[in-house]
Amino acid sequence: MDSLCMVVKSDTVADTTHSLKLKDVLIPTAVVGATSAFVGSPWLTRQREHVQDALSARGKHKFKVDEYSQYAPMVAVYGLDLCGVKAKHRFVDRTVLLAMSYVTMGILVNTMKYTFKEKRPDSNARNSYPSGHTATAFMGAEFLWKEYKDVSPWIGYAGYAVAAATGYLRIYNDRHYINDVVAGACIGMLSVKMSYWLYPKCFKRSRCSKSMDVVALPYYSAEGCGVNMCLQF
Repeated sequence: MDSLCMVVKSDTVADTTHSLKLKDVLIPTAVVGATSAFVGSPWLTRQREHVQDALSARGKHKFKVDEYSQYAPMVAVYGLDLCGVKAKHRFVDRTVLLAMSYVTMGILVNTMKYTFKEKRPDSNARNSYPSGHTATAFMGAEFLWKEYKDVSPWIGYAGYAVAAATGYLRIYNDRHYINDVVAGACIGMLSVKMSYWLYPKCFKRSRCSKSMDVVALPYYSAEGCGVNMCLQF
């Protein structure tokens, strides 16, 4: 009996967006912990005020762009897809991932706001730490990176640039201190990383792409012919 081995690679690409390394959690968590020290330390509070004086307009010449730019990166994910630049995940998976990220981010931000009760630089409202606008912007930027990093990393970089500009405007408009913004950025990115990691575990029937090899073994003999196949995931 003679046989011929043929290996066929499928068109699907291994989906690495759902992997999570320990450093992906430890680094942003450590940074958030460090920024929280600015809330209770008089010396750090004074240093924060110096930065605020240098970077903010102290309420003058406000630019309200940050009210809208915070949503730009996440909207870009759907806009690019409509323009023919296909995202990593289909519409349903992508939308559920965004919803999970947004809810996670919202819970973390609001819990910390009500826990720390930090006063805003421009008012007596005690919900400054961390910055929700910045968290939203960086959540969208990380979402954009996850969906399009395999197409072009520059798409993700553009999202991070918009998010960084949003964070800066929160300081410039005297709505937040620098530690509020840094904490918000870390929370936004961490929320997306955690949601992507949890998604395939919560939705086992999701259509997240996986790599697959197909090994075909055609054979023929005096009794007949056929094909033996082996699928490797």
